[in-house]
Amino acid sequence: MKALNIGGLKVPSCIVQGGMGVGISLSGLASAVANEGGVGVISAAGLGLLHREPSKNYLENCISGLRREIRISRQKSLGIIGVNIMVALSNYDDLVRTSIEEGVDIVISGAGLPLDLPKYLTPGCKTRLIPIVSSARAAALICNKWLANFNYLPDAIIVEGPKAGGHLGFKLEQIFDENFALEKLIPEVVAVVNDIAASNGKEIPVIAAGGVYSGADMLKIMRLGASGVQMGTRFVTTDECDASLEFKQAYLDAKKEDVMIIKSPVGMPGRAIKSPFLDEVIAGKRQPKTCPVNCIRTCDISTAPYCIMASLASALRGNFNRGYAFAGSNVWRTNKIVPVKELMETIKQEYYAYLKKDELIIC
Repeated sequence: MKALNIGGLKVPSCIVQGGMGVGISLSGLASAVANEGGVGVISAAGLGLLHREPSKNYLENCISGLRREIRISRQKSLGIIGVNIMVALSNYDDLVRTSIEEGVDIVISGAGLPLDLPKYLTPGCKTRLIPIVSSARAAALICNKWLANFNYLPDAIIVEGPKAGGHLGFKLEQIFDENFALEKLIPEVVAVVNDIAASNGKEIPVIAAGGVYSGADMLKIMRLGASGVQMGTRFVTTDECDASLEFKQAYLDAKKEDVMIIKSPVGMPGRAIKSPFLDEVIAGKRQPKTCPVNCIRTCDISTAPYCIMASLASALRGNFNRGYAFAGSNVWRTNKIVPVKELMETIKQEYYAYLKKDELIIC
């Protein structure tokens, strides 16, 4: 394994832990992953529902909650800490500014194109910026826009394929189309990004995400040109994951047939685990009366079947009658809860075992 270089930050394990909300990856999981040589990532989504101060409204609590999570992660780890901030969040600007003010190592941004993300950088700050894309076209667009408007190129680019959990940057008919598989996307994005990087004297590593579950998966996708991987689903079933035991158990209990594609109120398809709540949504029995927090720019209360932040916060606590769990396509492969340290070592062993197997076949 060659260390992943993100704007001068060396990631020994080549692993970025996926940012999972609401409240699935907070300071507990992020600091544990950072301590083991990966990039630990805090999800900024819905923090105002988890950190509630009566004197503040939801948006204010999001900011104070984010500051708290970043500071706790710093107390627990000297490793690399990132924050995942969805472009679709209504307080996106404030969340990015807060992350930079707190000196977070990396801001990762997707669920929309972060075309103006570099504008938030302040003189002297060392925060690196990573956009999430789902195509070579989107990667080129972001690189060219950032370069033209801010004289800045991404410090890395995450390519998220259609097997990821949560919101997907694909049309419904593309999700199961092999022409949009991660294995096809990575070489395309790498070719475009390498050309732009070489023309500007910069290294821009491409990080593969979505369906990368094992060390063997990691080696296979890196052989296609990826410099590292982002993994989310497998980190949920760890001791340090910030979700409830009931949430983790939903992962352990999930079968292949329980993983479904839903239409999110955000306006994007998403991958989730079947639950009583989703059964009611499909049956048309769910409809929010009011928008409690105005958290998503693209959510329309008049057509939304439910409040996504409230439902995800309910699932976080293990209440699947009022919510559901996002998960990647390989969630059915989870079988036990382990410490992050053990998981990272297992992934490494899987990587080298697959490498050794290949070498034996070649010989």
